[in-house]
Amino acid sequence: MWYARLTREARLLIVVRAARSVGQGALVVGFALYLHALHWSAPAIGALFMAALLASATLALFMGPLSDTRGRKTFLQVYEWVQVAAALMALTDSRASVLTIAAILGGFGHGLNGGAGPFAPVELAWLSELVEARDRAAAYSLNTAMGFLGMALGALLAALPSFLGTVLPGPLAYRPLFLLVLLGALLGLVLLRTIPEVVRPEPDQKHDTDDTRAVADALTRAENRKLLKLFGINALNGIGIGFMGPLMAYWFAIRFHHGPLSIGPIMSVALVVTAVSSLLVGRLTRRYGVVKSVLVMRYLGLAVLLILPLSPSFSIAAILYIIRSALNRGTAGARQALNLGLVRGHRRGLAASLNNVSVQMPRAVGPVFAGLLYHAGFLALPFFIGGGFQAVYLILYRRLFRDSPSVPLSTSSE
Repeated sequence: MWYARLTREARLLIVVRAARSVGQGALVVGFALYLHALHWSAPAIGALFMAALLASATLALFMGPLSDTRGRKTFLQVYEWVQVAAALMALTDSRASVLTIAAILGGFGHGLNGGAGPFAPVELAWLSELVEARDRAAAYSLNTAMGFLGMALGALLAALPSFLGTVLPGPLAYRPLFLLVLLGALLGLVLLRTIPEVVRPEPDQKHDTDDTRAVADALTRAENRKLLKLFGINALNGIGIGFMGPLMAYWFAIRFHHGPLSIGPIMSVALVVTAVSSLLVGRLTRRYGVVKSVLVMRYLGLAVLLILPLSPSFSIAAILYIIRSALNRGTAGARQALNLGLVRGHRRGLAASLNNVSVQMPRAVGPVFAGLLYHAGFLALPFFIGGGFQAVYLILYRRLFRDSPSVPLSTSSE
């Protein structure tokens, strides 16, 4: 069984993600609703999400490459301390200026599936070093699944404001959700201290022959071309995600007039089902290849997405949301493994950063326009626009990898 081959360090890194994901799941449901309770408008909420996503993506561009030569562990420890600071700010102050800074630092409400925000490329690159190439797709699917399960628990706990209303009136009932972020960060710091790390410097080419250097340069150019193409198509996916993901809980609230007591459990079930789907995709990739598995599920997910905004009731919309989440987000781990498998080991931080930035920067545009459309009463249009971008993404994704339907993940040297 491939799981038995996972090292202790890889398992601990996955547990860190699970611990972090609980608070993220609570805020996926609760943060936009908290801002709504504080009388923030939809465009203002969308603008905050945009600013936070842009800041995260910009920082991520540098973190991965830096960690390729300076090690991964310290970067992740810094991230957890930043989470501690952001959570304390949000726990103690609800002023717009303070919440803006805390949200940008903490990435509140983004639904990162347990990922380390701008430091996620560091974490993914580190995990790739701890896992055999043949197990990478399955391990990344497990890593993603653990993030979904933690977020599911957090989404369930996001219903707490509905029960705390008599003790903490109004927006105050949402404040305890930031405790989950604080506790997850502190646990992450404890676990990270127990994980040893060996820094892998870039290969020394001083004593290489001209032929060896020429081969290395050719490999680098080939890798760069692949990364550039992937960057372009990922941008389309990011725009599509931005029109829907960050404001999904808000859409449920204004479309069907439901609060966290209803929305939290629905998102929790969706995340549990998505975790199971992620594990299933990990097995499918070993049999049918990454690209074929991803495309089948994503096309089905796109079809469900286009039906979702037309739902006549909350219950039907909830069922479609759960199905769509499993089909779409369940492929995240496999896609991450594919992206990092395009380059050699000493460039995986760079690859993870470019993958992150190519999705997150375009994704930052979506919430602003979606917020404006919601404010104007167009509650279905953001879904159709986002779906259009994702359709083009899938067509180009298939063309990019059409000559390699299985895309073995061991093509890059370790």
